[in-house]
Amino acid sequence: MSELIEKMNAALGWELRAINMYAHYSANVKGIHRLQLSPMFNTEMTESIEHADIVRKGIVQLGGIPVTERSAHPITHTTDYIEMLNFALETEIKASEVYAELLPLIDQTDDLYDSIEQIYLSELKSVEEMRLLVG
Repeated sequence: MSELIEKMNAALGWELRAINMYAHYSANVKGIHRLQLSPMFNTEMTESIEHADIVRKGIVQLGGIPVTERSAHPITHTTDYIEMLNFALETEIKASEVYAELLPLIDQTDDLYDSIEQIYLSELKSVEEMRLLVG
């Protein structure tokens, strides 16, 4: 159980990091790309808030204490939209990897499994979207 809670806290840390990163990039994207990317970054931020809420509640249900600090992986400031997209892609890949490691630790008959699986699939979708945008 402690391994499951530890891995869920790692996922929560990545979601908290993504919230900060996407909010930062939404505010800092410049030029013509702002019209498309700022709303997309805000959407990703909102999705990360929702994911964090699901994971946080799962940790509490399991008797754990959810982390309040984001992943220590640095958020790099840039106004270059290509760099932003590359950092977003990196974040989505890392988050999807954590969820992939988390799923085998949860009983497939548990409702938590379904919730985490949906988040995992959402992360994979975001990876593909970012890959297409990066080119």
